[in-house]
Amino acid sequence: MAALTLLRYPVPEEKQRLMRARWSSLDPRWRTPGQGFGRQATGCGATIGVHPGCDFACTGCYLGDEANHVSRIGLDETYRQLDHLRAWLGPKGNAQITDGEVTLLPPEELVAIVRYARRIGLIPMVMTHGDSFRRRPGLLERLMRDAGLTEISIHIDTTQRGRLGYRQPDGERALEPLREECATLVRAARRATGLRLRAATTVTVTSDNLDDVPGVVDWCFRNRDAFGMVSFQPVAHVGRTRDDLEPVTVKDLWDRIESGLAAYGYSRNGRGTLSFGHPDCTKLELLVAYERAGKRPRAITVVRDGAAQDSAMLRAFFARGLGGINFRDDSPLERICRAAGILLADPRWVFGPLRRWLVHRVSELGTTVPRLAWGSLRRTVRVDSFAIVSHHFMNAAELATPIGRERLAACLFRVPIGDTLVPMCEVNAGGVREAFYAAQRRPVTFIDSPTASR
Repeated sequence: MAALTLLRYPVPEEKQRLMRARWSSLDPRWRTPGQGFGRQATGCGATIGVHPGCDFACTGCYLGDEANHVSRIGLDETYRQLDHLRAWLGPKGNAQITDGEVTLLPPEELVAIVRYARRIGLIPMVMTHGDSFRRRPGLLERLMRDAGLTEISIHIDTTQRGRLGYRQPDGERALEPLREECATLVRAARRATGLRLRAATTVTVTSDNLDDVPGVVDWCFRNRDAFGMVSFQPVAHVGRTRDDLEPVTVKDLWDRIESGLAAYGYSRNGRGTLSFGHPDCTKLELLVAYERAGKRPRAITVVRDGAAQDSAMLRAFFARGLGGINFRDDSPLERICRAAGILLADPRWVFGPLRRWLVHRVSELGTTVPRLAWGSLRRTVRVDSFAIVSHHFMNAAELATPIGRERLAACLFRVPIGDTLVPMCEVNAGGVREAFYAAQRRPVTFIDSPTASR
């Protein structure tokens, strides 16, 4: 039985081989204890040309003006791209089904794409503005039932133009009813299907909505059962992004993020332990939320900056070949076998240093492991996770700098262009997307005009 192989290889050999290749190709400067690229992940990929058009006219958009007038690629080409991503990412690779608004595809085509990605061993995430799910009840459930979709990301922010009922919102707080509606859609789809669905939400950040970030973080943390991750993307001047949108600095963004979590006991105290690829590209914070009945939840950083014991645990974990461990979409038997495989990798370490570290971290909550387990069983204690990430994409000028070239070399987010996996920033800001569209033979107009002015 395939699940039993997880007892010996909780991380598949193919995944381990690919991670070693990523690690060896990474600049030694970025091989830090908290580096996830080549240690915990092989990267992330995205499709292109699947549906190069959108019914929105957002003020910040990586698509060019020609996007709504270019023929989409066929299913065979989409499958070829997914095959390339599977070879590069390995089993359970993260593959974004994107390029324009893919939920505007005929449902049977989107089902076929997601189903194929699942069949070859990828975990596809449909990237969407979410309005198709609002306008077409049952579409999300169909993708879950018929295609096996387990991940979506819904983009909601004030830079968007054309959304039903929210044409030109005045501030992120004005979008809270929309966020509530989308969260309700996610919860309802899970109940209706009885299936798992992990949902993230994406927010483009400019100087105009920067001060609204704390409120967005607070709302997302309180609704982490619906959206387990929020991804902030400071605007980059690529595609048809409006020139008057001012970018924001990493520090300013994360100061606002910290402010949004301050009421839950969170304090950054620095930043930088966890990274994926070049440190200027992605910032990540993994949190555990601890909530006792009737009490305000607490946000606890999983890997603390400057904590020697946390760095030691990371090094020990990776040294035992456990980097890349992934329980997502496991069957109950696979989950049991994979967990047992971690134990069998080094029982003395699991029951020794790892156990002591976990006991110490739990004690910081003012409780013990037995009390925590008992409270969870009685449902008087809630423990779950929440992730905040920021992706910092480059514009054309940044690409040409020495640091820009360093970032491209360490890029973990790539797109299959022909037989090459091209960094996303190069696709967006280096003319690659435009060249790809120009190579499509049948220019068409399948979306006549956006639904609102920019």
